[in-house]
Amino acid sequence: MSFLTGLRCLRCGTEYPIQRMHRGCVKCVDEESSNVECTYDYDQIKRVFRKELLAERPPTIWRYKEFLPPDEANIVSLGEGMTPLVKCSSLGKKLGLKNLYVKDESRNPTWSFKDRLASSSCSMAVQFGADAVTSRSAGNHGAATAAYGARAGLGSVIFTLEAWPRTMKTLMQAYGAKVVHLPTWKDCWRLQDACVAQFGWYCFDDVAHRYAGYDPYGVDGYKTIAFEICEQLGWRAPDRMVVPVCCGGSFFGSWKGFNEFLELGLIGSTPQMIAAEAWGPLRNALAKGLDHVEEVPVADWSTVAFSVALDTSTYQALKVLQDSGGIAEIASDDEIMDMQLELASSEGIYAEASGVLSLAVIKKLREMGKIDEEETVVALVTSGGLKDPAATQDYLPDVPLVEPSLEALRKGLAEAYGYVLPPN
Repeated sequence: MSFLTGLRCLRCGTEYPIQRMHRGCVKCVDEESSNVECTYDYDQIKRVFRKELLAERPPTIWRYKEFLPPDEANIVSLGEGMTPLVKCSSLGKKLGLKNLYVKDESRNPTWSFKDRLASSSCSMAVQFGADAVTSRSAGNHGAATAAYGARAGLGSVIFTLEAWPRTMKTLMQAYGAKVVHLPTWKDCWRLQDACVAQFGWYCFDDVAHRYAGYDPYGVDGYKTIAFEICEQLGWRAPDRMVVPVCCGGSFFGSWKGFNEFLELGLIGSTPQMIAAEAWGPLRNALAKGLDHVEEVPVADWSTVAFSVALDTSTYQALKVLQDSGGIAEIASDDEIMDMQLELASSEGIYAEASGVLSLAVIKKLREMGKIDEEETVVALVTSGGLKDPAATQDYLPDVPLVEPSLEALRKGLAEAYGYVLPPN
């Protein structure tokens, strides 16, 4: 059975029954749109959940089934979750951090953190009796939507833009998704809204406003990021949790997960949450003391961190920063790509550019003196680098063609990489 009791607006507190709700809070939508969140019977969860039970459960997000929305009979899973929490000693030493960890989400079935959301959302699609699922996506979100839709035997239609990498679209189509290009993101969410209304498709996004975020039932799948981190750290939370943030689904979900474990007495504290952004709308909102997120001017819309590149964000993301005493910071393309190569060459983890935004921001905050050497810091790395290898290629030397001789190899390695072979 599920312990889900309903939905509640994060801004005004209005409560709603369990239902499809892909337009945010009805009362807030005409002003500053607001996300709704899932509510649960925590008293009942306390009675039945014990951490000792986890030893007998599978290493997926569904080991925490009491905290997730669907009935167990409707679960759609590909084995997502329990991704490794990797202590990065070499990179940490370079950054001046003794306890730096990466939560490597590239180990999920479609190689990104979006599988957590998709598993939870698709399970609810089955529960609500939908026959198709849909999302709008630059890549990871759409791939996860398509894969879990396929797993559940549901059709899938993904709305995207022509500019995004072909690799991502190939991945979506391989899972059977019907992928279509539209001119702008506004066009995507408006047509998606019409399709949900006309055809009853189950939407993995919030369609009331382009920045309202994601399906609230899916967002709760991200709580398992926090649950796993606490379990992997020996039942404690880190001091800082740094997340690449666009609409803030994983940011809010992780924060909610830490707080649920705190409420149940499973951990003794929650972390400061840090938003790593491409263009800084949350940083702007904090600096101005706003109760909403306004658009920020963007001179050049091209960025290697295209998966998180928005000129605004959501109320749920801002609320996380307010509630946790958090920080928002940005990083440039060069800072991101330098970090991508640093992580790969020092720790053996090749992550997507958007995914290492968290580490690029950690480096900046450490240099600014805003993170202490002794603190336990966890960076969420959201996806693998092979989702967009072209971005990396631009920052690497051309592969030299050498003749099959030691002298030619010596010359080629020195010219291309500055690598000097030992003398003969």
